[in-house]
Amino acid sequence: MKLHNKMKYLAVVLLPVFFFAGCASQQQQEAPPAKVDKGPSASSIAIADAKASINKAKSLGYLWRDTEKMLKKAEKLASEGKEDAAVKAANAARTQAELAVKQYYVEQGMDRSLPSNESSSMSYGVIKGDSLWRIAGKQETYANPYQWPLIYKSNSDKIKDADLIYPGQQFDINTSPAGLDVDAAINHAKTRGAWSIGVSEDSDKAYLAK
Repeated sequence: MKLHNKMKYLAVVLLPVFFFAGCASQQQQEAPPAKVDKGPSASSIAIADAKASINKAKSLGYLWRDTEKMLKKAEKLASEGKEDAAVKAANAARTQAELAVKQYYVEQGMDRSLPSNESSSMSYGVIKGDSLWRIAGKQETYANPYQWPLIYKSNSDKIKDADLIYPGQQFDINTSPAGLDVDAAINHAKTRGAWSIGVSEDSDKAYLAK
């Protein structure tokens, strides 16, 4: 009889333990999956490209009247989750801005295949959070992040890895590069391939050698 009472007492004591352990196990199993960073969307990249081209056309005073309306349409479509339509609208805005820039050079009688007679340069001090991409996208430099290889090439003696720069570094930036140099830089930025921080990629070395 005493053994029976002890068994009943033990069951009462252990029941809450098993209950809470089961709850904890269930909570662990039902934990939501960790969020995976998929990087920038196609529409955000297309919109950034369009903005860079628009800024370039603006700096020349040759932006067409409805180009910014097309960009706003792309941003609205992106906010609604309509990725394909947003990319299409952003690409149309970028193309129109690029045509405006070409129109400027034609009307000014400037051959972009030749170096500019007037060259200007500036010194830029790297601050926390900077990258070559971000520096090239600033209005005072190129207003186009895809032109970052220009900065990399002109400061290759200071930059060992294009993906790793440090606050306090001083870069010399040619703000009026030749057209062919600009085209080569943009092409490299868009076709560079995979990269890793702390490693000097072969594609970057090939670009510097040109």
